[in-house]
Amino acid sequence: MKEQKVVYYRDENTDDFVSKDYTDIKIDEKYQYLHKNLFWNVASFILYRIIATPIAYLYLKLKFRIQFVGREKLKTTGDKGYFLYVNHTQMIGDAFLPTIATFYRKAYVIVHPDNVSIPFWGHFIKMLGPLPLPSNVQAWKNFVNAIDKIIEKKQVVTIYPEAHVWNYYTGIRNYSDATFRYPAKDGADCFAATVTYQKRRKSEKPRMVVYIDGPFQASNSENLRMRQEELRDKVYNVMCERAKNSNVEYIKYEKIKEEVFD
Repeated sequence: MKEQKVVYYRDENTDDFVSKDYTDIKIDEKYQYLHKNLFWNVASFILYRIIATPIAYLYLKLKFRIQFVGREKLKTTGDKGYFLYVNHTQMIGDAFLPTIATFYRKAYVIVHPDNVSIPFWGHFIKMLGPLPLPSNVQAWKNFVNAIDKIIEKKQVVTIYPEAHVWNYYTGIRNYSDATFRYPAKDGADCFAATVTYQKRRKSEKPRMVVYIDGPFQASNSENLRMRQEELRDKVYNVMCERAKNSNVEYIKYEKIKEEVFD
């Protein structure tokens, strides 16, 4: 039996275990989040639907034997766009998961700028719907406007509120309510997609079972901050409950105990 890998961390909110070999870029006001060019959009459709979607399905099925529980809930929004919140436990898997979870809707994903700075592949990644975090005030305006337009177009904005990838992590790390400002402002529906890891009979590697919950909606409070806090708590609490369904710890995460010296 393979020895269990142990990862030690100090802070669940800031520790990042993913190495990178490409250069950070700044997303300024010149960055184009959505394109009006017909050729770009046709190429984007072909890449997303005809190439990326089958690859995503095969990857998640063959590597993780992925299973969704409650996926039909995502159809309850009718013709409205929505936000999908997912815990961050895989590099490639998390990039593919929204593509096959959201049925016929395109899933745009809020990402770190690193994701669109990868040499050569960055150009293709841009066609798949990443929304890199902006670096200045004007870029923030463009970023928020793009999110609003995506929701208006009845598509999906996917958010990984934990920010950093912890491979195969079976808990839910604490996260802020910052990203819940968008649905709190727009009044859009929110869904939680909680990735859990469960035993497989013929493999040491676990299967991925994803639980879909929602829709969650902001309250009628006039206070925007209060609405986003309430939405965050609804999504976070249901994720914590669903995470209890994990029954195997492929990688163990242990917090480093800081020594206190007099």
